[in-house]
Amino acid sequence: MENVGWIASIFIGGLAGWLAGKFMDVRFGVIMNIILGIVGSVVAVAVLRQFNVFVQDSKLGYLVTAFLGASLLLFVVKLIKR
Repeated sequence: MENVGWIASIFIGGLAGWLAGKFMDVRFGVIMNIILGIVGSVVAVAVLRQFNVFVQDSKLGYLVTAFLGASLLLFVVKLIKR
């Protein structure tokens, strides 16, 4: 997150969580989707950065990575809640 900054990463993670909730049709509520999006994006960026799989040098790259992490986390939470 050195290239994006904390404020931008929270905003981008929230946006990614909201988009992932809309894309996956998950109805946990807007606030919960945003929180899960932030957590999912931080985890996805950290994991992918360790493996050098995806370059997060731009805000768009960070958004794509955050969206993937948020979608995965929302999917896992949806499975657990069933």
